[in-house]
Amino acid sequence: MALLQINNMSHRFGGLCALNNFGVTLEPGDFMGLIGPNGAGKTTVFNLVSGFYQPSDGEILYKGKTLAGLKPHKVTSLGIARTFQNIRLWKDMSVLDNIRIAQHHNLGYSLLDSFMRTKRYINCEKQIKKNSIDILEALDLIKYADDLPDNLPYGIQRRVEIARALSLKPDLLMLDEPAAGLSSADVQDLITLIKWIHKEFNITIWMIEHQMVVVMSLCSIIKVIDFGATIAQGTPEQIQKNPEVIKAYLGDEAI
Repeated sequence: MALLQINNMSHRFGGLCALNNFGVTLEPGDFMGLIGPNGAGKTTVFNLVSGFYQPSDGEILYKGKTLAGLKPHKVTSLGIARTFQNIRLWKDMSVLDNIRIAQHHNLGYSLLDSFMRTKRYINCEKQIKKNSIDILEALDLIKYADDLPDNLPYGIQRRVEIARALSLKPDLLMLDEPAAGLSSADVQDLITLIKWIHKEFNITIWMIEHQMVVVMSLCSIIKVIDFGATIAQGTPEQIQKNPEVIKAYLGDEAI
């Protein structure tokens, strides 16, 4: 069974067709890139999968079950986590608290437990804190645990956002332009980090990215869309040589 199966998915904003007859299959352990010009519909795809939008047509199956009608927190609870093009960290919370609060989508205690400070509440909170510290240590972020995100370099903020997504222990991690705004040195660090995450956590990764050095270094298969329609899918080598992709998107970046 595929981890994620999207069939004939379309989405319209009023009279504008943002996505037309989109389909994709992701197997456990895959690393897929989704590329295309600005406005091609890439983030729309991620928003549909993660529950921020609902498809106008088609279906989204995760582990064989439909995601139709599910809100983002329900999608997250099934094992899908994502990051955003614009970093969305809680600025008035420490790095550690950013990681901790992300795990409260699936509490093991009730509202009454939290008011009464029951044993169940205490044990669950201890486990959440332990999980948060573990992920910060794994991504070499523990030294920033008490810092506010705005006080950190942009590259570190990106790493924190990825750590927050990983703290949810997803089977599918969706990264929306993780290299956006990073310096050349930070981009290389990001490539190393994501490559390590894919191997160490043994998860499926689906990534939107404009920087071709990132896509070509990491992805085993790439899907290309333009004006909401798929124009190509293949290995990095095949995509770089595809005439339609070169014309629509890669240009001088094609080899």
